[in-house]
Amino acid sequence: MVKIYYISILYKGPTNAVWLKSAYDLQSFSFFQRGAVQEFMSFFCKTIVERTIPASRQSVKEGEYLCHVYVRSDNLAGVVVSDHEYPSRVSHTLITKILDEFSEKIPASSWPTLQEKDVAFPQLNTYLAKYQNPREADALTKIQDDLDETKIILHNTIQAVLEREEKLDDLVSKSEGLSLQSKAFYKTARKTNSCCTFS
Repeated sequence: MVKIYYISILYKGPTNAVWLKSAYDLQSFSFFQRGAVQEFMSFFCKTIVERTIPASRQSVKEGEYLCHVYVRSDNLAGVVVSDHEYPSRVSHTLITKILDEFSEKIPASSWPTLQEKDVAFPQLNTYLAKYQNPREADALTKIQDDLDETKIILHNTIQAVLEREEKLDDLVSKSEGLSLQSKAFYKTARKTNSCCTFS
């Protein structure tokens, strides 16, 4: 089944990216896995945003997932995590629409200091529900022809996005954004190559 799991808006600062708003649909995962899966989706998306140059797009395949990222020239970034069946063009069109709406409602001067809990942007949950079916986005996709002008770089693994000598295992172990439980879940998932790992 075609699926979007996660949509997020971030601000890419000089040293790291910060979340401004996120929405998840993790009902396809077991109740006990959802917390760890949510932490990992956030971790991987933040990592990819931090390694995407402004005014560019990337789609990163990792396991059963595709992580679509667009960092605008003003450092506002959008992410959609979907399965492989969900069309990349629709994901990137959706990101563009969300970032345009967000920047109309929330002043750019506040992005660097905003905290996610203080951001009122309920449209993210609406889009997550509405665009589960990519056919819903057909009209939106037809309107947005400017995506053709922007090359979307597709990577087959997150390792291709990481800087030379950087290893995913090291990033996970150093991350302050992942709980000990999630780090243990990651190690177990890597050993068993389960459905919830991104590598």
